[in-house]
Amino acid sequence: MGNDGGSIPDRRDLVKSKPKAEQADKANQVRARWGFCALSKKPLQEPVVSCALGRLYNKDAIIEFLLDRNVYGDGDDICGHVKSLKDVKTLTLTPNPVKASSSDDVDIPPAAFVCPLTMKEMNGAVPFLYITTCGCVFSQAGLKAVLGPSPQAKADGQEPGTREKDLCPQCTKKFDRVEDLCTINPGPEEEEIMMEKLAAARASKAKSGKKRKAAVAEIFDTKDKKRERVVAPSTNPSIAASSRIVVEGLAEEEKKRLAHMSDAVKSLYQGKSTKADSNWISRGTFTRYA
Repeated sequence: MGNDGGSIPDRRDLVKSKPKAEQADKANQVRARWGFCALSKKPLQEPVVSCALGRLYNKDAIIEFLLDRNVYGDGDDICGHVKSLKDVKTLTLTPNPVKASSSDDVDIPPAAFVCPLTMKEMNGAVPFLYITTCGCVFSQAGLKAVLGPSPQAKADGQEPGTREKDLCPQCTKKFDRVEDLCTINPGPEEEEIMMEKLAAARASKAKSGKKRKAAVAEIFDTKDKKRERVVAPSTNPSIAASSRIVVEGLAEEEKKRLAHMSDAVKSLYQGKSTKADSNWISRGTFTRYA
């Protein structure tokens, strides 16, 4: 650009354009959600637990977080809704029989877990869910194929406790297909719905807890009032007369015993001496020199 005719500057040489923002690789994000702990960012290793929002965690990471909520920098943002181990469910996962070997020339290793019904890998390609009553994990398509069509049409007009329950294909425990299924790593819209359900369930539980505490307090108040009541003892005339006779007999025996005592022994049972010639050493004691 020395005005020698050898080069002609272009706009891209003179004007620097704003660099484009780096976009995260969606494939890597999906692989991280399904193969790594959402809290510690380490590979998932059994025992694996999941919260009410369907996120996957290593159980040891959750325990560390509950002991010290500052051990992970973004712990409150990821699983701040987890207050105790009761808020997570231990999952029953099926290991993938196909393991990656060092000789395989592949960019994406196989998933660590699979669906026990369809043997599809749990890598985010197909939706997975778990049963909240037992923790067994299946692919949505495999569980639907085993259980049959959704009973939503029949369940709309029935109470949750009166609906017919299904059996888990793996452990044969009963569960409600409408209430006891939780999607693993749901999408943003479904996650918001699950968060609203979690907030509503905790609000109703808090109300029932307050009612239970009030009932317990009322029970203890009635017990305290009963204890404070003073019941007057019942007096029986025959018992009072017999006790009076016993007291009079004891008094007469005491008089007879004192009458046969010597003067020296009687002086032991008398009060303190008030003689003027007794000093502070011998006062109130039996001595021949007092």
